[in-house]
Amino acid sequence: MNTALADDRSAVTGRRRIAFAVRTDAAGLPGTAALLRSLALAAPDVCEDVVVLHPGLPDEAFDVLRRLHPRVVARRDGGLADLLRPAGYDTVVVLTPDSVVLGDVRPLLRLRHGVGAVPRTGADDARGGLLDGVLVVQRADLDETLLARLAAGEDPATALEKVLTPVDGRYDFPAARLGDDLPVPADVAVLRFPAGSGAPASGPAAEARGRFETDDEAFRAAYCALPGEKHPELLAHLAPPLLAARPSLDLARTVAEVHRRQGRYDEAVEVLGPVVGDRLDAPRCQETLGVCLMALSRYAEAEARLLLAAASPDVAPRAYAQLARLAWILGRDEDARRYALEGLDADPTDAGCHAWHVRTRAEEERADGGADGGGEPAPAREQLAHVALFAEGRENAGDKVLPEAVRLCFGPDTGPRRWYAQPVHRLVDEAALEELNARRGVVVGGGGLFLPDTSPNGNSHWQWNVPDTLLERLTAPLAVFAVGYNVFDGQPYRRARFAESLRVLVERSAFFGLRNHGSIDRVRELLPAGLRDRVRYQPCPTTVARRLVPGWTDPAERTDTVLVNCAYDRAGLRFGHDYGHFLAQTAFALRGLRERADVRYAAHMPADERFVDDLRRVHGLTLPVEQLYERTNGEIRALFRTSRLVIGMRGHAGMIPFGCGTPILSLVSHPKLAYFLSDIGREEWGLSVHDRDLGPLLLERAAAVLDDHAGAVADVHAAQRPLWEVTRANLGELREVFGPA
Repeated sequence: MNTALADDRSAVTGRRRIAFAVRTDAAGLPGTAALLRSLALAAPDVCEDVVVLHPGLPDEAFDVLRRLHPRVVARRDGGLADLLRPAGYDTVVVLTPDSVVLGDVRPLLRLRHGVGAVPRTGADDARGGLLDGVLVVQRADLDETLLARLAAGEDPATALEKVLTPVDGRYDFPAARLGDDLPVPADVAVLRFPAGSGAPASGPAAEARGRFETDDEAFRAAYCALPGEKHPELLAHLAPPLLAARPSLDLARTVAEVHRRQGRYDEAVEVLGPVVGDRLDAPRCQETLGVCLMALSRYAEAEARLLLAAASPDVAPRAYAQLARLAWILGRDEDARRYALEGLDADPTDAGCHAWHVRTRAEEERADGGADGGGEPAPAREQLAHVALFAEGRENAGDKVLPEAVRLCFGPDTGPRRWYAQPVHRLVDEAALEELNARRGVVVGGGGLFLPDTSPNGNSHWQWNVPDTLLERLTAPLAVFAVGYNVFDGQPYRRARFAESLRVLVERSAFFGLRNHGSIDRVRELLPAGLRDRVRYQPCPTTVARRLVPGWTDPAERTDTVLVNCAYDRAGLRFGHDYGHFLAQTAFALRGLRERADVRYAAHMPADERFVDDLRRVHGLTLPVEQLYERTNGEIRALFRTSRLVIGMRGHAGMIPFGCGTPILSLVSHPKLAYFLSDIGREEWGLSVHDRDLGPLLLERAAAVLDDHAGAVADVHAAQRPLWEVTRANLGELREVFGPA
């Protein structure tokens, strides 16, 4: 079985590393097991590392805990510092093996300052000493001096006085207060028993703890039966043994969906296939199975499953949308259009089927020389083939601007007369290979195409759907141009197939340029030593738009506008537990900026507008919206060109305005933004979405740009020059590779 490795670069984005920590010995292991069961059942959508400190127990002693939780980290106990500041973590929630979790503990994970603890009311407080109960420790606020004072025996309340943050008493409620007969208050989140006492013999507190002293199978069944959202990693850990013992169609689909979301499509098929068979009464399972088979490039099997799903009126619209996508991937445009229409017959409002109908209709019009047809194409030998993501309709505005920017590098004519378009997600079969080989060259790029999801395939495990055997038979000169390694922090990526496909791609390429040095480093890690030097730097062409767009002039005057953009795809990977913090901090900054400028929101796609909705709903702040996805490329550049500042979270919310000569600040939630700022030597233009002081810092840096706007624009122009020099030199080489048009 393949292993999905997480691409973890939290040091790049500032993503917080969070852990629970517990100190135990052999006698405390049963209590620790009960604690883990209670944590999973009370907070089923939380799955952070659990650091278990021990006096030197054998590794197999922790097997009982590993069966309960996928992220148990056993460490030899090195003292108080290991408990309060375990290496590798920014925030630590310290629990005791004599506690059970009864309620939502996510508010503890959202704390950002100091050392959180429930205040002690005096010597007779049943909670005992400050270090005996629940603590929430921010590593940045507990320095070596404070640790030394605690280790020397100083009263914790005194040593930590300046950094103590009060926590509500329900997060550390002493069971001793209840005696043998008082009920556990309904709002208690963490119930703590006296150290080493074990559970009381009877009473409500004993019953509360007793629910978590059960065997593994009962615990797994209880977790899987919980309503609502569950953490995919925790569910994927607990459900398979239960599924093996007691096969269930609903549970199989739930587990398969988890595997699918994590890119483990083969495991999803293994789980779901034997259970669902050819059943007509399980359309949602057939749909999930079909989608996963499609992601493995097992297209005939996928189509059969999706057709079974489409027989159900409830599932038909979604199934037909997937069937349209499958047919389009295979180049069967008429079938794709037919499937989209059948889905619209089932539900005229279905967005997926509508999008596929619009796409296939537009492609038919272009093929017939109609709208955007651009006239007669040049002979094939005079054309370049362009393999890229060609966004249409209400899709990501950045993905509309990018392909044109790539083509502008090779000349002012960016239309179908000089270019043959090969959508990156379409399968390269014999017919497609023949079309590519007929051209004078093939350009793959740009954009973050080294990514396992969006449109997964089993042929390459990145976005170009090309089997190695056909790639090896590509005879036209091949240039990989300004492609990025676009994996998020912590995103699983099964890189074995990708690495092999990458090797063939690099071997076959006459030019292999990646858009930032972070991507270069990541890709070189996956290549044999002999190929690593062939990976070189080619900035994204959007960053030098001023040098590429015909007739470009820098604005003599600008509007008094500051544009803001946020992104919500893969929000869990972007924000973790910090979304509420991010929203509050940006609200603070934007209120201050509105006193200086006209602050507007630049939505690259409809989903981006969630920020505007949340900002108004939670903080009462309303922003006017510029819907970039409804604008032409020229209109998008014009808006960016004449604005005074762009604050963006998407990569192209920074790179496009930068290329237009406009100052930028980046809200870093993805490594690619930090990589770009590092390349241009302007790391100070980036602020992590996780920064504790994001609001004041953002306001301060934005105000500095507005105060000296001419200087900020000059700085952008200066940072742009080296990118243009690299691009111009690379294009000189590529003219020799491709020959005359």
